[in-house]
Amino acid sequence: MKILEINPIDEAIYSEIGYTWYRMPGAPPSIAGEIVCITETQGDNYYKAAEELYDMFIHAAEFAIENRLYHQLDIDESLIAMIEHTWQNERHFHLLGRFDFAGGIDGIPIKLIEFNADTPSLIFETAVIQWMSLKHNKLDETMQYNSLYETLRESFVRLKALNPDFEADCRAVPRALLSCLAGFPEDENTTRLIEEAAFEAGFITDFEFVDKVFFSNTGGISLQDGQRHYRYDYWFKNLPYEFISLYEPDPAAIPSDCLINYQAVLTNPPYALVFQSKGLLKILWDMYRGHPLLLETSLAPLPGKSYVEKKTLGREGQNVSIFDKSGRAVSSNGGEYDRYKSIYQEYARFPEDSEGRLYQASVFYSYQPCGLGFRREHGIIHNNSQFAGHIVGG
Repeated sequence: MKILEINPIDEAIYSEIGYTWYRMPGAPPSIAGEIVCITETQGDNYYKAAEELYDMFIHAAEFAIENRLYHQLDIDESLIAMIEHTWQNERHFHLLGRFDFAGGIDGIPIKLIEFNADTPSLIFETAVIQWMSLKHNKLDETMQYNSLYETLRESFVRLKALNPDFEADCRAVPRALLSCLAGFPEDENTTRLIEEAAFEAGFITDFEFVDKVFFSNTGGISLQDGQRHYRYDYWFKNLPYEFISLYEPDPAAIPSDCLINYQAVLTNPPYALVFQSKGLLKILWDMYRGHPLLLETSLAPLPGKSYVEKKTLGREGQNVSIFDKSGRAVSSNGGEYDRYKSIYQEYARFPEDSEGRLYQASVFYSYQPCGLGFRREHGIIHNNSQFAGHIVGG
C-alpha cells in the first residue's frame, strides 16, 4: 500500500462544522493522519464492483421477497407489508447505501463484505471530511472518487420526479421531514447534511427527532410540537427499520398504512431492510455461486476454511467472530445483537500497512457509485475504527 501522511485538521474546525464525534472517550481520533493513495484503475474497479453488485442485490432481493424468505433474513412480520408494497412500486426509491469491500489494492481481489443499505454511517466523513483533508493539505481535492453529496442531491431530484402527485395535490413544492433519535450527535449532523441536500434539490425541509413524529391513517406524517402543523410528503428516518419493529411493534402498522394509502414516502424505503440483512449474502451466494466478487456464505460454519461469523442484522462490527481453518476462534467482538441468527462468511484478505492495520474500502451507492473511503483497524473493523480518505495518484 502507498500511504501519504497529512497534517490533521484542527479540532476547533471540526467542532465548528458539527463534526463533534471526532474524538470519542477511550478511542483514537476517528480520522487517520494518513490518506490512501490509489490508482485510477483501482478506483474504477471499486466503482465497477459496486455497480455490478447492486444489480445482483436487486435480483437476490426479488427472489427473497417472492419466496417470502423473511425468516431467513430475520425480518419481523410487522414490517412485511411495508416491504412488499414499496418493492412493487417504483415511487419508493432506494436513496443511499454503502458497500464494504476487502481487497482492491496490492493485487488482492475485491470481495464484498456486506451492504449497509438502510442507515449507512461514514456519510459525513466521506462527503465532507476527506475533501477537507485534501484542501487543508494543499492537495488537489478533485483527485478523489467522491461525489457523494452532489449525487445524493440528484437522487432527491429523482425521488421527487417519481412522485409527481405530491406536487399536484395542492402543494407546489413537496415537503420533507428528516429525523433521527435524540442524543446521538453523529446521527443528527449526518441527518442535517442529508436535509441540506434535499433542500438544494427543491424540497421544503424540516428536521425533528423521531419521538416527535406522528403518523395518522388519514393525515399521513406530521409533527406534534405545537408549532408546525404541516403534512409531510416524505420522511427520511436515520433509524433502522428493525428498531421500529423491536421497540415499537404495534405502531409499525401505522406507517405501513400511510405508505399503502399513498399518503407518504419513507426513505430509505422499507425494502432496504432486505438488502441490509446479511442473510441475503447467503441467498446471493446460492444464486451466484463462485462469483469473483462474492465470498462463500453459509448458515453453518465452513469446515476447512477460515471464516467470519456475523449476525444477520448486526451493526457496527458487533457480535463478529473470526475462526481459523480448524474452527478455533482467533478474534471476537461482543455486542447487543445476539438475538439474531448467524451467517458464516469465508474470511477475506485485506490490504495491510506497515504497522499491521487492515484497510476496508467502502463505496457509497445512490443510483450509481458515488463515494469511496477507507476504514482501518488492527483486527475487526468496528464503529470507532479510523476513517482514512484517499487520493488518486499522490
